[in-house]
Amino acid sequence: QVQLVESGGGLVQAGGSLRLSCAASGRTFSSYGMGWFRQAPGKEREFVAAIAWGSGATIYSDSVKGRFTISRDNAKNTVYLQMNSLKPEDTAIYSCARTLGARAIASPNGYDTWGQGTQVTVAS
Repeated sequence: QVQLVESGGGLVQAGGSLRLSCAASGRTFSSYGMGWFRQAPGKEREFVAAIAWGSGATIYSDSVKGRFTISRDNAKNTVYLQMNSLKPEDTAIYSCARTLGARAIASPNGYDTWGQGTQVTVAS
């Protein structure tokens, strides 16, 4: 059974930081790109960041570029999202996902496995 489990969400003041983790089971991690998406109440799912397998190439949405950093530890089957300088508009449920291939992809159509998500709330 393929499984992705996020953790690390919570309540933080504006300007603060959080680090999200996404633990993947077994072969769900090797050879695949990984990504983070978020969804705020009443809004559509939004791409946040993605990282490729192998090269480790990364892509970010313009709204988080320079503030968030995606990374992966292949030995631990875990992908991280370091979030700094958080803003109230970053409040959302953050989910990790696995791509259909090895590349980093922004479109949700390029992902086939999703975690349940973790809530991030940024207070002003």
